[in-house]
This record gives sequence, C-alpha cells and structure tokens, in this order.
Amino acid sequence: MKIISEEKAAVYISSWSGGKDSCLACYKALQAGYKVTYLVNFISKEYKRVSFHGIESRLIKTQAELVSIPLCQKETAPDNYENAFKEAVRSLEHLGIKGMVFGDIYIEEHRQWVERVCKELGLEAIEPLWGNNTEELMKDFINNGFQAVVVSGQAKFIDKQWIGQPINRDFMEYLKTKPDVDICGENGEYHTFVIAGPLFKKGRIKITEKEVINKNGYWFLDIKDYRVIS
Repeated sequence: MKIISEEKAAVYISSWSGGKDSCLACYKALQAGYKVTYLVNFISKEYKRVSFHGIESRLIKTQAELVSIPLCQKETAPDNYENAFKEAVRSLEHLGIKGMVFGDIYIEEHRQWVERVCKELGLEAIEPLWGNNTEELMKDFINNGFQAVVVSGQAKFIDKQWIGQPINRDFMEYLKTKPDVDICGENGEYHTFVIAGPLFKKGRIKITEKEVINKNGYWFLDIKDYRVIS
C-alpha cells in the first residue's frame, strides 16, 4: 500500500490551461500522492477563450467534467492577470489549500513568478516537470496514453498542416527539423488541447467540426463542434 505523507495528504489545486504540460503536471502530482481538489483556469475577458491556446471556455469545462475534478474558471485582462490569479486562488482558501501545481519546465522567469505569487498567497509551488528534458516529457505524455491535438502555433515556426493534428511521434520528428522550436513548445511556439488519457475517467473528446484560421501571425484551431465519447 502506498504511504502518503501528511504534507501530501493536504489539499492542492492545479493550474490548468487545457494543454499537455498542465495536464501532465497534474497527473504526475496525483501519482506522487498530492490531493488535487480543483483545477484553476483563466480565459480572456474579451474573447472567452484561453489566451494563446484559443480554446473556448466550454471545452475546458468539458475536460474538467471528464477528469472529475471541479473547475475554478476566471476571466482576465492583460493588465490584471496577477490580481485575477490571486483572487481565484483566494476564492478557494476555504478548502484549506496547502499548495498549487504548475506545468513549467525550464523558463526561470516563469518559475520565479510562480514562487513569488504563491509565497504571497502562503502556498507551496509544486513543479513536477521542472528541469526535465522536454523530449523525454513529450515521450512520457504519449507513452502514458494521453492524446492531444495542436490548437495553435506561431506561423513562423509551425506549418498550417499541423494545426489540428495529434501530438505523436510524427509531430515530434517534425519538430526536430525546427532547431529554433522547443519539443514541448515551452517558449510558446505552439499550444495543445488534451482530448483523452488516464486522467479522463468519464470519456474522451472527439472533435467533429473545426476550422484553421490565421490571426496576428498565429494559426488557431477553431473547434466549432465536438462530442464526448464514453
């Protein structure tokens, strides 16, 4: 029987963008024994979509339902993200939160922001992916049975044909031909949307209607319709 320390048995929440890195971080935290009781997601106040990913709020809600972890979803504007972040976390303080899980890999500026803000909130910052090789993390994601599709990408890095395509070894080989692109897209070269995997206890998402659009130098997958397969 796995013995979980008293610290890990405390309540944690997980930052959730809908993409592979936040999903894998949450999965690894759960595997390590952390009790994740809420997913926290932020969407643009103007567009009602996840910034840079372009995913509608309803799709994030569907993910949370399939994962069976409650979702705290808040709207933000570019000039008030930190305040909105703190407000969202404080709205869950009544749960007795010990810390928060994040999917950062190696960008020190991101880690410093996370640690500073969490310290100000009196929380522990958990970074399950930090310092790992990005190619190994991508393999880990795939080998664990997760499925995701590319939903956005900088046009200067990612060709249009890959938008809407699955995250798999073919995509990894394509990325290896791009020396300026991180395998996990850690620098924002591309973003993903998870549709299935071991966290998805209640089913998977099947995209049934989609369109690829270009906006301000980015490709976006506009998911017009989908259904849940049990």
